[in-house]
Amino acid sequence: MTGRSIRPVRLLALITVILSGALLAALGTASPAAAAASRQLGYEFQWQQNGYYCGPAATRIALTARGRYYSQDYIAQQLGMTTNGTNSAYDATRVLNNLGSTSFYETKMIPGYSATQAEVNRLHWDMVYDVDRNYPIVANVVGTAMDTDGDWHSYWGGHYLTVVGYSNDGWTAKIADPADANGYGWYWMSTTRLAHWIALRGYSA
Repeated sequence: MTGRSIRPVRLLALITVILSGALLAALGTASPAAAAASRQLGYEFQWQQNGYYCGPAATRIALTARGRYYSQDYIAQQLGMTTNGTNSAYDATRVLNNLGSTSFYETKMIPGYSATQAEVNRLHWDMVYDVDRNYPIVANVVGTAMDTDGDWHSYWGGHYLTVVGYSNDGWTAKIADPADANGYGWYWMSTTRLAHWIALRGYSA
């Protein structure tokens, strides 16, 4: 077999596969290689300690999945927050990297009033990629959104929560919510709904 050239038909097929993969990646629709259909991370849950500690609580949940345990008060100090809450997703990203001894996290913004399809695809990709590597996502949401059970979750002043898993090949997100009004602390939501919920804000992934 040594020295035998690749048949033209096989060479053309190989080039087609390579170009197709590159095109999907450029469009933001390609999923991470070898992704599971579903995955859930282990984490330690705590309810937020007061009405403006959602940022520290959500950040803490994410850090516990990485084996890092800090008090909400300590994380609040690192976030530089006030009684008005955590300023932006950029602060969550900075603290996740600093306290997690990593440079993994980046801030992804969804600046419009609703997410574009490209932004939905990016969140889907980030969620599968991050969770598969044991990195939860901390998201800053605003407004109201419905979960897969038909329950509504409303945070008109803004809120932070943590994505700790996915199902349906990444098109459904498991959310740990430190202020869940239903009293469970977690629920499932479509990735598309979550992206629209993040609109005008951002997330750390």
